[in-house]
Amino acid sequence: MDKEKKKQMIKLCVAISTFVIILLLVGIAMIKYQVEGDKNMPFNLSKIIMVSTAEGQETEGDKKWNFKIYQNNDIYIYIDKNENYRGEDRSIKSVKIENINITKAPNVGEIQTYMPNSVEGRIFDYSDEYIVNEKLEYKGAEESNPQTLEIGSNGGSLLLSFSNVGLDTYSSDEDEEITHDGTLLEKIDVTNEDITFDISFDIVITVENCSYRANTTLQLPCGNIIEEGTSNIEKTDMSDVIFKRE
Repeated sequence: MDKEKKKQMIKLCVAISTFVIILLLVGIAMIKYQVEGDKNMPFNLSKIIMVSTAEGQETEGDKKWNFKIYQNNDIYIYIDKNENYRGEDRSIKSVKIENINITKAPNVGEIQTYMPNSVEGRIFDYSDEYIVNEKLEYKGAEESNPQTLEIGSNGGSLLLSFSNVGLDTYSSDEDEEITHDGTLLEKIDVTNEDITFDISFDIVITVENCSYRANTTLQLPCGNIIEEGTSNIEKTDMSDVIFKRE
């Protein structure tokens, strides 16, 4: 009887130990997933290019130069195929930009989000019809086309712009010519510190029967645009952008 009890006790200890090990392995896997995200996605976020500058749009006035100044930050997001993906071949159905939040507002002005212009000409038209309210969605297509809000189904790029629309107007008879870039901000006594802001948004990549979501944060404008006129930064380190399956 004692031998039988001992056997049962050993079996129970083995079962409990196995259960505990399984729980530990599951817990470690869950923690790793929360920290690292999904490492077997069919597509990856490969880079984000930020281009910051400023421009003036003409307004009515009695001076030689009369315009309202906008500080613009054009964002180019690149989604590429994951060459190390293990699974059946998939294509992009859509890529969405959601949950846009100004996490640190500029000291001067107001930030507005814009989609690309849908007609020929300049890439962005900072008018009300192109304001992004809740989300911006690019549909999968044969190739990327920002005018029609399409991204290549096998990988491509999408664009959006964050513009400071609440800056001052400038009127003058003194300037011989005007350069439409970040140097304009000096004319309205605005500093780089005045216009710096932080923004966050979700990137949602949808393929067949599955979506992957990640949040990213950017500090804009990039560079010293008051001195440089136009500045750009290419972000390729995506270790802080964690995609998780929805």
